[in-house]
Amino acid sequence: MAIRNEQVTAYAFLKSMYDDGYYPDHVVDRGKAVLLRLCERIESERPDGLMALYPLTHAATEEFNDLEAEFEAAGSEIETVAREEIAEAFWFVAQAYGFPDADVEELIATRDW
Repeated sequence: MAIRNEQVTAYAFLKSMYDDGYYPDHVVDRGKAVLLRLCERIESERPDGLMALYPLTHAATEEFNDLEAEFEAAGSEIETVAREEIAEAFWFVAQAYGFPDADVEELIATRDW
């Protein structure tokens, strides 16, 4: 499914992680793919409120949890800079899809990082 939201298609997901050599691009690519799949799910399922949005973001957060081992295997980790960048991306997605009252901590409540 192609993403139709123009804000999302124009957004540079995880840019500061791509710009920092500490984070391997091939693993950051997988994180970006998680976020894009989240956008696809939001567009296809059209959650009608935060209580419908949060399970979608929690599932995507759990996919990021699974990426931690890949970051570590590549000599990196999801540390402070990455945590903030990932959280900002989730917040951006919520805003782009019309959820201005989304709580960023709740969006990523299932995180292990």
